[in-house]
Amino acid sequence: MLAGLLQRQRKCMHISAVQTVLPDHRYEQAEITEAFARLTHCDEDLLRRFHEATGVTGRSLALPLEDYAKLDSFGRANDAYVEVGLDLTERALTAALDQAGVEPKRVDHLLFCSTTGLATPSLDARLAKRMGLRPDVKRLPVFGLGCAAGASGLSRLYDYLRGWPDHVAALVCLELCSLTIQRDDTSIANLVASGLFGDAAGAVVATGRGRGPEVVATRSRLYPGTEHLMGWEVGDHGFRIVLDADLTDFVEEVLAGDIRAFLADYGLTPDQVGTWICHPGGPKVIEKIVETLGLPPKAVEVTWRSLRRHGNLSSVSVLNVLQETRGRPGAPAVLMALGPGFSAELLLLHW
Repeated sequence: MLAGLLQRQRKCMHISAVQTVLPDHRYEQAEITEAFARLTHCDEDLLRRFHEATGVTGRSLALPLEDYAKLDSFGRANDAYVEVGLDLTERALTAALDQAGVEPKRVDHLLFCSTTGLATPSLDARLAKRMGLRPDVKRLPVFGLGCAAGASGLSRLYDYLRGWPDHVAALVCLELCSLTIQRDDTSIANLVASGLFGDAAGAVVATGRGRGPEVVATRSRLYPGTEHLMGWEVGDHGFRIVLDADLTDFVEEVLAGDIRAFLADYGLTPDQVGTWICHPGGPKVIEKIVETLGLPPKAVEVTWRSLRRHGNLSSVSVLNVLQETRGRPGAPAVLMALGPGFSAELLLLHW
């Protein structure tokens, strides 16, 4: 059935390269726990239990640990986001273009996604100038998709390349979650988030015709009445995490059915999928995906490894999993991510 879809789909998207880049400041989880407890004056034993429950063993942070005490305002945190973010995105996009064998001036479309900082001119404008992209490059900065943005960004590249198959499109995602730290927030959501999220940038280079895994179909799902499950509370303090305890139950209720319906439209079932590329939202979310779809544990092995090594990198995470995945030739693959809205992004790929 998938072979027939590929034959009918005259215009597909090939992922020519994907690269994720981590900041240079790497710490073990225990070091971060101790530093966060000192900064927030919260109960260190309680914090340690929440941090250990994430399964994360270490993370790379935008700044040295001792510098977070200096972030006494949203303005200072955002200044660090712009400075560090521009360097990381340049490294990520440069590496992806080099891997794809594409010169910067060949990029026709640049999609930039981020939810952990703000800038005007947007960072993609600064990045385009720094890297020597053409003055007529089509730019699209997107804010607010959160963890779903890596998958959503791939879907939007797919839409663009269906119309312009001879073009080169690039996706850049940047998330510096540690810079959103809230010293006065001792809520369970903030304590969990302080142990779960990490920092990174990622870049994808895609073409309408070329080499690399093909994206052959996409689907977006937005669930009404679920805005309370995930997001930011934005104020003078900057970005304060919203992470509802009902999130895992909601994933169990709806996600498996939507994935099955998506696959069924192309004559497939979950057991026919050879590769699963899942955003590592957290241990409970990963477990629910495996349980509700009836997947073998090894199906999400790369997802678990990404979570343990790097934490949840928000929009960059699914790109990190994609980079580390070797798809099974000839078998379909599914890439998925969840984000604020509440929303889900699904892609059907073929190696």
